[in-house]
Order: sequence, then C-alpha cells, then structure tokens
Amino acid sequence: MRVITQHTTGGPEVLTIVEAPEPRPLPTEVLVRVRAIGLNPLEARLRAGEFPLIGPPPFVLGWDISGVVEQAQTGRFRPGDEVFGMPLFPRAARAYAEAVSAPALHLAPKPASLSHVEAAALPIVGLTAWQGLVDLGGVTEGDRVLVHGGGGGVGHVAIQIAKALGAHVTATAGRSKREFVEALGADEVIDYTAVDFAETVRDIDVALDTLGGDTAARSLPVLRPGGHLVTAVADDDVELAARFESAGMRFSGIAVDPDPVALRGLVTLVEQGELRVHVQETFPFERVADAHRLLDEGHLQGKLVLTI
Repeated sequence: MRVITQHTTGGPEVLTIVEAPEPRPLPTEVLVRVRAIGLNPLEARLRAGEFPLIGPPPFVLGWDISGVVEQAQTGRFRPGDEVFGMPLFPRAARAYAEAVSAPALHLAPKPASLSHVEAAALPIVGLTAWQGLVDLGGVTEGDRVLVHGGGGGVGHVAIQIAKALGAHVTATAGRSKREFVEALGADEVIDYTAVDFAETVRDIDVALDTLGGDTAARSLPVLRPGGHLVTAVADDDVELAARFESAGMRFSGIAVDPDPVALRGLVTLVEQGELRVHVQETFPFERVADAHRLLDEGHLQGKLVLTI
C-alpha cells in the first residue's frame, strides 16, 4: 500500500509517498481500506517539528479516517461495513495511508447521509467539541455559550452541538465567515477584527477556546460568576488555570480521545439532521503537500480532506 511519510521535520515538501506493508489487525481490531482522510492543524505542527507528540521522524501522520472494513478480528464489524473514526489518538494511527488497522471501539458506522469525505472531516473536531461542551462543559438547555473561532474546524461543529443542546450561542468570527457562522445557527456573531469580545460579551456560562494566544485569558471577564472556560489549546497552562479558579471560575483543558460514546453521540446528531461538517476543499492523496500548505496558512472555513 501507499503511505505518506516524512524522514525529517520541516515544510510540506518533506511529505513523501512511499510503498509500505499493509498492517495486520490484532484481536479487537479491523483493517480499514481508507477512502478519505481528514486533515488537522495539529498535523502541520507535528510535521514542522513544533512538538514531539509521536516521537522523531520517520513517522506517518494522521488520525481522521473514513473507509470500508476489509478484515475484522472482532464481531463489532464485518467486511464491507463503512466506518469512520479517530483511532489511537494521541498515539500514532498512521492514517495518511491507503489502509489502517484500528481498534473497533475507536470506530463507528458511517452515517448514510455523510459521504466518506464528510465523515473523515468529523472525528477530531467533533470529538473535541463534544468533549468540551458535553463532557467538560456540561452545557444544558438555556445556557449561554461562547465559541471562539466559530468558522474553524472545531468551532463550526461546536456551534451546532451547543444549539442541539438548547444553548444560546455567541460566536467570534472574521467578517468573511459571518454568513457561514450564522447559517450554522449562532444567535450572535462577533467580528473579532472590528469588535473586542471582552468588552461586549457578558454572562457566559461556558466559553470554548479553539484559538489560543491570549483568547482564554481575555475570556475571564465575559463569564458569569462560576462560569467555565474550556480550552482546546491551553490545557497545560497551570498559571492561567489558577487565575480562573482564584476568580471563582472553572478552567478545563481538552485532551481529545477516541471515546466511542461521544462518537455515537455525533452520529446521532448527524442522523437527526442537527449536525453537518463543512469541507472547504478536498485534495487527492498525491497532493498532500498542497493541502499542508493551505493548512499552514490558517484561517480555514471548516476542514480539508485527502481523498483516495
């Protein structure tokens, strides 16, 4: 099979397609013939060597997949089943490949309403948003939720999950993404290029930070007493957590994991018509470097996906 590997860290040009043996599924695992691979900003940072989550190169990036079961060492799936998921994270899943061996519990049946491209775009962003808002944030009907970066991968899914939970949603987004974010169901959209959210937003129950920088710290005054800041990008900031706690607020960081319960929750929302994933652009497997160049530029609307 073909895999996309790299022998050194660096720019998109270090990504190389090579031939490799197909993986053999262990008991409780399935071999998935991959049809589409979701790309995430994290993978661009790993490629560039910003931090050693999966060790030094050579390595194969990727976690988000959608495809067809080819071999099954478990009764959960049969050959021919269409599945999707985020196997093994944060360990290397080697998903930039034509075939992936994955624990069956880390996969779910692909909803019939989603193409393989759409399904591959959903796992990491969907699980991050679900675990941030449902598991950690405990969002319930009537809560006021602030989603930072509402037009991005995690943000655009988080808006829809919060609305499905019955929350009033405020989202930050650039002017070019305003209509997109409104169409997702956001009750209020703040153009962060023109307005300082910290001066205009108040009484938020749960704020979800998907941006990083000083966004989490600047969210402190927008929370109601006892409010909760959940961050997907500053989860290890002990000093910042202490600031929130001393002010009577809650602070939580998300370290997303391939939770089968949350994955089934996402499937349910999709099947109920309450969740869709937006794919900005698809690239054939052979153009992975071009896809990573776009990842490096940032400011994406939704997700990028490789197709096989």
